[in-house]
Amino acid sequence: MNESLSTQQIAEAPNQSTDSPKSQKLTFICWKELVLIQISLAIFLLVFVHLMNGAPFQLELPTSGNVLWYTSPGVIWANEYLPLGNGFLGVMVSGGTDLDEMVLNIESLWSGGPFSTKSYCGGNFPTSARPSLAQSMINIRQSIFNNPSGLIGDVNVLTSDGSNYGSYVSPGRLTVSRNGSGSPNAYRRWLDLDSGIIRSAWKEHTSTISRESFCSNPAHACVYHEQSDSRRGISGSYTLVPEFSGAKLTCKDDNTLSMRGQAGSPGMTYEVLASVRTLGGNAVCNNATIFVTAADESWVIWTGETNYDMDAGNAAHGYSFQGGDPSVSNSKVLIAARNQTYSSLFHQHLGDYRKIMAIGSFELNLGQKPDFTKPTSRLIAEYRETSPDVGDPYIEWLTFNMGRYLLASSARGRIPSNLQGVWSTGSSSPWSADYHANINVQQAYWAAEPTDLDITQSLWDYMERTWVPRGSETALTLYNATNAWVVHNEMNIFGHTGMKGPWSASWANYAASGAWMMMHVWDHYDYGRGDILWWKNQGYPLMKGVASFWLQNLFPDTYFNDESLVVVPCNSPEQNPITFGCAHWQQVIWELFNAMLKGSKDAEERDTEFLRQIEVARGQLDRGLHVGSWGQLQEWKVDMDSPTDTHRHLSHLTGLYPGYSIASYNPEPDSGLSYTRAEVLMAAQMSLVQRGNGTGPDADAGWGKTWRAACYAQLGNAAQFYWELNYAVKENFGDNLFSLYDPASAHPFFQYDANGAYPGAVMNALIQAPDVANFSIPLVITLLPAVPKAWGAGYLNGARLRGGIRADVSWSNGNGEGGQIFHRDAKTSCRIFILIMAKTR
Repeated sequence: MNESLSTQQIAEAPNQSTDSPKSQKLTFICWKELVLIQISLAIFLLVFVHLMNGAPFQLELPTSGNVLWYTSPGVIWANEYLPLGNGFLGVMVSGGTDLDEMVLNIESLWSGGPFSTKSYCGGNFPTSARPSLAQSMINIRQSIFNNPSGLIGDVNVLTSDGSNYGSYVSPGRLTVSRNGSGSPNAYRRWLDLDSGIIRSAWKEHTSTISRESFCSNPAHACVYHEQSDSRRGISGSYTLVPEFSGAKLTCKDDNTLSMRGQAGSPGMTYEVLASVRTLGGNAVCNNATIFVTAADESWVIWTGETNYDMDAGNAAHGYSFQGGDPSVSNSKVLIAARNQTYSSLFHQHLGDYRKIMAIGSFELNLGQKPDFTKPTSRLIAEYRETSPDVGDPYIEWLTFNMGRYLLASSARGRIPSNLQGVWSTGSSSPWSADYHANINVQQAYWAAEPTDLDITQSLWDYMERTWVPRGSETALTLYNATNAWVVHNEMNIFGHTGMKGPWSASWANYAASGAWMMMHVWDHYDYGRGDILWWKNQGYPLMKGVASFWLQNLFPDTYFNDESLVVVPCNSPEQNPITFGCAHWQQVIWELFNAMLKGSKDAEERDTEFLRQIEVARGQLDRGLHVGSWGQLQEWKVDMDSPTDTHRHLSHLTGLYPGYSIASYNPEPDSGLSYTRAEVLMAAQMSLVQRGNGTGPDADAGWGKTWRAACYAQLGNAAQFYWELNYAVKENFGDNLFSLYDPASAHPFFQYDANGAYPGAVMNALIQAPDVANFSIPLVITLLPAVPKAWGAGYLNGARLRGGIRADVSWSNGNGEGGQIFHRDAKTSCRIFILIMAKTR
C-alpha cells in the first residue's frame, strides 16, 4: 500500500501559511533534487580522484560541512582522538605526523567470564538454592506489605557473586612511524561524516603528505592509507603494541604482522593481523615491525578476531561461549580483503556506508551554516562559553549526525553497541563498557528506528543468545518462574543475568530491564523495520518470555487493598527506597502487555489461555500513575517523593518519553484512574521541573540532560528542550563530540549513551507519534511540537514513524510550512492516524 497525504489535507494549524500545497511541494522537491545533484557530483569527483593512479587524495573539507576537523593531532584518547568502526572492529585515531597511534578494538574482546574460570555462573545461584530463595521472596513481600511505611531495608539476600564479570578491553595499538623530511606545517585532520573516513594532511617542505582511514563493514576490516605527492616520499614503519603482557608478536609473512594473546591470565584469546601493501618502494617485516621504504603509497589492512562464540552460550555448551581458534576465521578475512585493490575496498566501503546511513533518503537541516574558518575544537569552545539558551544550529546538527554515525559504526557486528560503542582503551573500561539496561542501552538506540538506521539485528541476537538462556535459569531459581526469562541492571557478553553483587539493591534490583528492552523489540516491528517472519521467529518469542515472567511476578496490593496488581519488591533504578508498585516498573509492564496483545495476531499466537491471562493482568495492573501531595507524579505508589530530589534518573517519567503511558494517557473506564489527561501531564511536568537540570548529586552526565530535553520536547516546551539539549553539549561533550564524564579531566570517561540520546531527543522535538494501548485508538502524529527559535528554518525528510509511515516536514520562523506522510506498510494499513501541525511559537 502506498499513500501520500499532505498536512493541509488532514489538519491545518492556526496561522499556518496559506500558500497552495502544490506550490510548496514543488519548490521543496526542486530544492531537494539540487542537493542530490551536488552530492552526486561530489561523489563522482571523489571516485575520479581514486581511479587516477598516483593522484592526490581529497584534501578539502566536504562542502556540506558534515565534518569534524582540527589543526593539531589528538593527545587525549577520549576527548581528541577520532573514531572509526564497522561493528566488528573499532579504532581511535590520533592523527599524529611522525607517530600516528591507533587504539584498536575487537567487538567481542572481554576479560573475565568463563574464559577466566570454568566456574563462572552468570551471577546465578545454584539450583539447590531455589527453595530457600522462594521463601526469602515471600518474606520480603510480606515485610513490605505489613510495614506501615511500605518499605524494607534491603534485599541483599537476593544478590549474587559478581566476580569474574569482566570488562570490554582493547588488544593494543597499531602505530605508524614516519621518516619525515622536515617539520610538518599546514596540518589538518578531519572525520568526514558523509563518508565515514578519517583524513589528515600536512606539508613537509614542498611535499604534501596525506592519510585516510576507514573501517569497512563488508570486508570486516579496517584500512589505513598514506601517500605523498612527491615520488618515493613514503618511508616509515608499522608496529603492533599489545595491551596485555604475554602477547606474541610475529612476522606472519614478509608484509604481515601478527599479535596474539589473551585478555587476562587466563582469558579470551585474540588475534590481530596487519598486512602492508605499497605502490612503488618495498615493505619487509623484521623483528615484529614492518618497514616501508621509498614508496609512493602504502596502506595497511588490519583485522581482529577472538575465540568468543555467542552460539555456545547455552546449557548444551556448558555456557562456555568458547569458539574455535581465532586464527582460522581471521586469516580468511584478511586474505579476502588483501585480494582486493585499495580502490575496490574504498568504494565498497563508501557505497555500504551511504546505504546504512540512509544518505539520500533521510536528511535533517536545522538551518545550519557551516563554519570553515575555525576548527571544530574552537567552535565547541565558543559554544561552551555561552549560556545554555544560546546555541548554534551548526554544532547541534553535527552532534545529531555524530550520534547516528557512532551507532552505525558500533552496532553492525555480531554484538550490539555497548556503553562505549565499540571503542575502549586499556585493559579495563569504566563500568566495564557493559550493558546497563536501566536507561543506557535504551538511549544508545533511541535514534535507530526514527532516523532510519537498520542496525539493530545484533541487539536482538545478543538478547536471544546471551540473555534468554541464563535468564531462564535466573527466572526459575530466583523468582520461581517457569517458561520465562529475566535480566537485571548490568549485563556482560557472558550471560550475566542475576542481581550483581556486591552492589546494593538500588543498583542490582532491576528486574524490569527486560520489559523495557522489549519496547525496542516492539518498536522495530511497529516502525516497519522488522518483517512478519522476523516477528514470528524472533521478536514475538523474545517478548513472550518476558511477559510470561511478569504474569508470574505480579501480586495483589495488600497494602492499599485496591485490587490492583503490583511489583514487589522494587526500587526506582539506582535509587532507594525498596518498596512496591514503583511507577517505572508498572508503566513498562503495562506497555509490554499492550504490545503482546497488539502483536499476537501477526505472530499467529495460538495459546488463547496465555492471551487471556495477559488481558486480565493488564486490566488489573496498577499503571504507575498517581498524583501526589505536592502535585507531582509519584515515583512510588506510597506518596513519599521529596521536592528536593534531583536524582539523575527520570524513571517515573518513562511513560512520558520514551514510553507512552503518560504521553498518550487516556483514562479507560476499567482502569480505576479518574485523572484527566491534563492532570496527568501537569503532574509529569511538575516532577520533571522538580528533578532539576541534570546536575544533581552524582548526576552530572550528558545522558541525564538529553533525557530531560526529550521529555520537555514531549511536553511541547521548545525553550526548555533547547536549554537542556545545549546544556548537555556544553557540560558533557568533548572536542571530538564524545559524551564524557568530566570533560576537563586529563582522562575523562567516555560513555556513548548521550551520543545516542541526542538525535533521539532532537527527533522528538521535530516529530512525535507516541504509541497507543491498542489499534482502535488513533495514533496522533504531531509535526514540529517543540522547534526552538534558533532553528529558524529547516526541514526533515524520511523520518520513520509507527505503522510503517515515512514523514517529511519543513518549517520557517518556527511555523510549519508543509509536510507529507507516506504510508507504505500494508500490515498496519487499518490503523487510524491523526496528523497535527503544531504552532511552535
